[in-house]
Amino acid sequence: MTPTLLRSAPGFAAIDFGTSNSAVALPRRGDSAGQGVQLVTLEPGHVTMPTAVFYRADTPQNQPEAERLYGRAAVAAYVEGIDGRLMRSMKSILGSSLLDQGTDIGGGRAVKYRDVVTGYLRRLKTLAEAEAGEPLTRVVLGRPVFFVDDDPARDAQAQAALEAAARQVGFSQVQFQFEPIAAALDHESHIDREQLVLVADIGGGTSDFSLVRVGPARRGRAERRDDILGNHGVHLAGTDFDRHVELASILPLLGYRARRPARPGEAPREVPSAVYFDLATWHLINTVYSPARVAELRSMKSWYSDPHHHARLMTTLTERLGHALAAAAEQAKIDVALQGQARIDLDALEAGLATQLQAAETAAALERDVALIVDAAIETVRAAGVAPADVDVVYFTGGSTGLQNLVDRIAGCFPAAERVRGDRFASVAQGLGLHARIVFG
Repeated sequence: MTPTLLRSAPGFAAIDFGTSNSAVALPRRGDSAGQGVQLVTLEPGHVTMPTAVFYRADTPQNQPEAERLYGRAAVAAYVEGIDGRLMRSMKSILGSSLLDQGTDIGGGRAVKYRDVVTGYLRRLKTLAEAEAGEPLTRVVLGRPVFFVDDDPARDAQAQAALEAAARQVGFSQVQFQFEPIAAALDHESHIDREQLVLVADIGGGTSDFSLVRVGPARRGRAERRDDILGNHGVHLAGTDFDRHVELASILPLLGYRARRPARPGEAPREVPSAVYFDLATWHLINTVYSPARVAELRSMKSWYSDPHHHARLMTTLTERLGHALAAAAEQAKIDVALQGQARIDLDALEAGLATQLQAAETAAALERDVALIVDAAIETVRAAGVAPADVDVVYFTGGSTGLQNLVDRIAGCFPAAERVRGDRFASVAQGLGLHARIVFG
């Protein structure tokens, strides 16, 4: 049963508008200390929702706006091949010149990117108000340390654009808090001395690190910028891991890195790899289904020494199984993290077809990315002028921190630090909710 929300301090929410997923927190009723928060159910059974909007191209022309789907429904429509336009990673366009540009969404319609952001925030606000049972006019929004690296003007422009979108959907008071501070707020509420905390936020698209100062003397302060001592990150994370796992464990069964039949006077060469890289890259999968691409690959049957490889590739294309294979790779990554190995059933591709993925194989496939992520953690602390031994806590959040090898490698660089795990998917939203109670409660 959904808990009843606080009535003595109504009208405010906290929103983690994430690059990959979003979440919303509201104050919770029954907390005598006035500090508890509740995450909003944004989709049945889920308190996080993919930051995704799908515009249907088949919307009747007599309707003023294209029909929109949000979150998992948006992603499902795209995967199913419904005619339309999927928008993801909207946060990345804040502060860019794209914001006021229009883009075609099919059916003779266009939409401005700014309106995509506004529409998604309106959806979050509507869901939050439905759960709160009252209007919400005040909000704390999370923001990265830098929307735009090394460009203060564009960084300020990005925050202003997000604030304008929030006001447009009906929030009259808008406050911001830094995401790494938000992630550390729950930990801060339980400590009795000042600590240096390295927040490791490993999500779907980026791995971000922030060295922050927390402690009882700082608890309750609204302005925390000075508590961020260092920040660094790399554009490597969960989707890159899934891609490497798929290339290592599944796509060889479709001919990836297979050799062509030998020709007189030359050594056998690999079959072309472009289609496999596209199949392993989520936003490019649908491009391999075009009739011209399918016809080209069908004509290459003689290039494959093993006819099973080509047959499986063509089944993948004609049955549109690319996203199913990507999902299987993601699940295998999770299973290996939990159990040390995974069985990948591929009956949809060929009856009885399956493969195994072991922890050592996964580690080898991800080694390069993991090494770069670990280097980013070390660089964050180094740039702040702090010795690794002086880090008190490494705080892990983000969906990809389920990979134990990655967590162990990062933590191993800070031998004196305590490991603390936040909610992998919602610690930022929870922290923003705690901050909202400070500034509005």
